[in-house]
Amino acid sequence: MRCRLPLPEAVLRHRIDWTNTLVVASFHLLALLALVPAFFSWSGVILCVAGIYVFGTLGMNLCYHRLLTHRGFKCSPRVEHTLAIIGLCCYQDTPARWVAAHRQHHEHADRQPDPHTPLVSFFWSHVGWLLVENRDLSQLSNWERYVRDILRDPFYKALERNNRQAKILLASAALFFLAGFVPVLATGGTLSDAATLGASLLIWGVFVRTVIVWHITWSVNSVTHLWGYRNYATDEGSRNNLLIGFLSNGEGWHNNHHADQRSARHGHRWWELDVTYLTLRAMVALGLARDIAMPISQRVAQRQANPPQQ
Repeated sequence: MRCRLPLPEAVLRHRIDWTNTLVVASFHLLALLALVPAFFSWSGVILCVAGIYVFGTLGMNLCYHRLLTHRGFKCSPRVEHTLAIIGLCCYQDTPARWVAAHRQHHEHADRQPDPHTPLVSFFWSHVGWLLVENRDLSQLSNWERYVRDILRDPFYKALERNNRQAKILLASAALFFLAGFVPVLATGGTLSDAATLGASLLIWGVFVRTVIVWHITWSVNSVTHLWGYRNYATDEGSRNNLLIGFLSNGEGWHNNHHADQRSARHGHRWWELDVTYLTLRAMVALGLARDIAMPISQRVAQRQANPPQQ
């Protein structure tokens, strides 16, 4: 591993970001309630597993990352905005702010201005960067230059105002609780039983699911810049990591991604399973997406096989 870097200059190391810190700590503590036998339910477990795909793969991988950050494919505004709301429910900030941080990462990957390089420390890249204030990420005048294209859409601009993000997140959590609470009452169950099942679906479907998706996302920032193999000689430390590649449904083929950022296909070799890309192919077949950006090597091969007509 290369020598350790200092923190980015914009980081205010002694100023805790209390909003992020309290949310991260609270969600981890609330997720531990899943260990209480009364809150266990197979319905909750199923919601959790399904939610990792729906919110993590569709919301974060497909929308926040491959669509909004890198414009790796196209879809209608209705489909895009629906996916963005799903991504918002991962409690990883608004689309514009997430995209700004990720574009800054690519611009300065594994150099001091990178907001979450593990060359500062593993903990810093995994979660520490979220817990202290960073002027580059907190002041609108600093981060909006990365996302002028995003903020031109009134939909995304509205998410930055009037606590709309918080309202959507509270509404989504309430829906999970009511999904357990209402059916039990409607079928003659007691208020206690209804509240217990509602709490179970909330704990498993929101808190446990969110914590798992967080650590998968954070591992792409930390693990895949330290351990794994490299298909391409990029100018930073990105790696393809087998464990994170499979757990993240394709985001862990990170060296491939840094070598060809716009490509919506991150798995370049036959064993590099990319469920996010397979999902995108299914969306194309259903008429929900189009114009997928493929890896440069495949685009070059295609041009060579089908040269333009003179």
